[in-house]
Amino acid sequence: MTPADPLVTRLRSSLGDNAVVDDPDVLDSHRNDHATFCTAGVPRLLVRPSSTAEVSEVLKAAGSFGVPVVTQGARTGLSGAANALDGCLLLSTARMNQILEVSVEDQVAVVQPGVVNADLSRAVLEKDLFYPPDPSSWEMSTVGGNIATNAGGLCCVKYGVTSDFVRGLEVVLASGEVVRTGRRSAKGVAGYDLTRLIVGSEGTLGVVTEATLALRPAPEASLTAAATFLSIEEGIAAAAAVMASGLRPSLLEFLDRPTLRAIQDYRDMGLPADVGSMLIAQSDRGLRAADDVARIAAICTEHGAIDVAEASDAEESRMLLEARRLVNSALEPLGVTLIDDVAVPRSKLVALLRGIAEIGTKYDVLICCPGHVGDGNMHPTVVFDRDDPDAEARALQAFGAVMELGLSLGGTITGEHGIGKLKRQWLAQELGSVGLRLQREVKAVFDPNNLLNPDKLFL
Repeated sequence: MTPADPLVTRLRSSLGDNAVVDDPDVLDSHRNDHATFCTAGVPRLLVRPSSTAEVSEVLKAAGSFGVPVVTQGARTGLSGAANALDGCLLLSTARMNQILEVSVEDQVAVVQPGVVNADLSRAVLEKDLFYPPDPSSWEMSTVGGNIATNAGGLCCVKYGVTSDFVRGLEVVLASGEVVRTGRRSAKGVAGYDLTRLIVGSEGTLGVVTEATLALRPAPEASLTAAATFLSIEEGIAAAAAVMASGLRPSLLEFLDRPTLRAIQDYRDMGLPADVGSMLIAQSDRGLRAADDVARIAAICTEHGAIDVAEASDAEESRMLLEARRLVNSALEPLGVTLIDDVAVPRSKLVALLRGIAEIGTKYDVLICCPGHVGDGNMHPTVVFDRDDPDAEARALQAFGAVMELGLSLGGTITGEHGIGKLKRQWLAQELGSVGLRLQREVKAVFDPNNLLNPDKLFL
């Protein structure tokens, strides 16, 4: 008879049998997130705590046995940050899914990490409030995961990323101690900003068990404009002019020629073969939205747009946004997708897109490049046949070359997806030796035994 695992025995005693899983099939199904080309180990067990006290007990138990802990939300990430390593304990926050409070007076929501992003957005909208962060996976991704990677989304151009809306956190440290960072008030500068340090740390510093999030008044009705151009240069120039005009669109998205061809092949959108780029913009200013859209349309026309469509109502807006929402579906039939998320200053976007085209030619791979052009965060996506080892090797080379290009243009290797396992080898290049040393030292203060997601961020 196989002796009982002492860690499992202890945790079942504390959390109950249903919260501790060691079934091999279940463990296998939880090994990884949505990232491509990130190795995943075989976990020792999966735990599903439902309270801060239970998370604390999990970390105390794991620490006493020297077992690494990988925290997981919905596992919709694209960098391997939630991937298991051999012998680890997977800590799922799925059961911690309560919206604890929505305050109209303070314009905050207090939530547990397992709350799905879209569910939170709908709940606060019932009180005429708005939670802006909206990653593409918002119908599945959780607030805890958004916090872990400092997720962005389509609304970032106007409203910012997750860290701009996190007022305070409750965090369980590797020791099992519980710390509260930040505050509920709109202002507060006492001490180091530990809240911003935790946001984007990908589960390497602690486990978030509660978040106090800033809300905004619900936006007014939105309208959309879409413009097509013969070249990427014209599309980028139009986007720059929109941002320089004083307008603040709530959405400003870009699609390049390869992406548009993939969309047209996937579904007939009436896109002519000579279209070089598309710009999609939205204003959420209600009665003023029509004027904003008209101004955006005029700017696009001035910068060489061959066709401009302006929505007059919500249904037309939805139709104009359809091309952007079809990107992932359109690229899937073409092969495996290796998704990047470099961000550069807007002044360097033309250089980035030209360079990406050259990289695609050099390595003989298809690279499609949609992205959030309003804030310079693009998503170069390398598409290839995984059954062709040579194509796979060239795709990986192209992926790395795109990140090198982004850095050379004064940008970053990740605007919203995080480092995880996928981009560790380039982090030192972006941070520099002193910056990397400081980050390692911060990690050691929070997690001296290196048990929290130990194979992420740093090589």
